[in-house]
Amino acid sequence: MNAFELTGRARSHVVDVPDLHCTLHRDVVAALRALSYAAWSEARIELAAVSAFRDFDRQCAIWNAKWRGERPLLDRAGRELDPATLDPDARIDAILAWSALPGASRHHWGTEIDVIDRAAVPAGYRPQLVPQEYAPGGVFRALDEWLTASMDRFGFYRPYTRDLGGVQPEPWHLSFGAMARPAAAALTVDVMTEAIAGADVEGKARVIERMEEIRERYVQRTG
Repeated sequence: MNAFELTGRARSHVVDVPDLHCTLHRDVVAALRALSYAAWSEARIELAAVSAFRDFDRQCAIWNAKWRGERPLLDRAGRELDPATLDPDARIDAILAWSALPGASRHHWGTEIDVIDRAAVPAGYRPQLVPQEYAPGGVFRALDEWLTASMDRFGFYRPYTRDLGGVQPEPWHLSFGAMARPAAAALTVDVMTEAIAGADVEGKARVIERMEEIRERYVQRTG
């Protein structure tokens, strides 16, 4: 992937996949189809992507809305914060715990998919994508257990399984390792900085000053 593809400012690496209802890197499509087929045939899990490729502009809109208080801003425990009470560093860290910096989202690569089990969704229920849904007793617990046992057969892993002080745990987030790991390494401080330098990103000046730390803590720190 080139710098524009890595930072979501190009779509030359992704394709729309109508049968999977998402947009993916062209080299991830076959693997997700195989994973989806196996989930249904082995466990009657209807794997559904609720988010896959996301471009720079969409990520920027999410970032700016959280900065301005137009979307909920949460602390690391999931409690809502008032952005007006936070200094720029605190706002940056609160956003990054749950949402990526524009240009630094793994979803820009087309290798990342947020998944649910559509067959397990009760009538009238709207999935929230919160860890409790994938924990014991949660609506997607069977999906969580099947993915743990099976996803590596198809080249997928979950980059956010534990709280390491960066991105919060996301049991719904799958990554296609053969392409995601090289993409993460290629997303350098210079690439990230260039992506936001000319964009309308709230808090940009302080973000650029902290870019090396942001890359280490919120891009490279997975597990």
